[in-house]
Amino acid sequence: MKELKERIVRDGKVLSETVLKVDAFLNHQVDPQLTMKIGQTFAELFRDERVSRVLTVEASGIHFAMATAYALGVPFVYAKKKKAVTLSDEVYSVPVHSFTRQETYQISIAKQYLSSHDRVLIVDDFLATGAALVGLATIVKEAGAHLVGVGAVIEKSFQEGRGLLEQMGVRVESLARIQSMQPGDIQFIEPVSARV
Repeated sequence: MKELKERIVRDGKVLSETVLKVDAFLNHQVDPQLTMKIGQTFAELFRDERVSRVLTVEASGIHFAMATAYALGVPFVYAKKKKAVTLSDEVYSVPVHSFTRQETYQISIAKQYLSSHDRVLIVDDFLATGAALVGLATIVKEAGAHLVGVGAVIEKSFQEGRGLLEQMGVRVESLARIQSMQPGDIQFIEPVSARV
């Protein structure tokens, strides 16, 4: 996605060879027009998959999942990182380690919002180590639902996330794939197809 890559280069900040800060437009201050275009792009990429539900983890993936679900005309559900008193004991739950926060937490989704009849698309802001997305894929499998794929806004292709998901047989579509980065220089992997 050309506009996304341009924004990453212009407004992103490479803090190290593994940390990219995009809080100026994606995950702290949010550009709503770009977010809706991202959702439309994911909807187009997965348009033939009969998606019935979009899934993400709170908090940085919520607006991308909402934009995608809106474009597809389906609900979205986000996994909670902390169990609220309003969340029943009837949940799917797995532990996930956050690379960014350097902590492990339990993500949970109420069973009433995910069933074996669902065709699920997972959407998130980053694909790096893949821990959160593998956790969500595990929940989808536990629910007996069909996982049609994963959409990542930004992928750090030099980390193991894509490989882990592909080993699970998951289709992965990333809108901006970063091959390498260092302060002042971001190298992208260009898509093979012209779809993105």
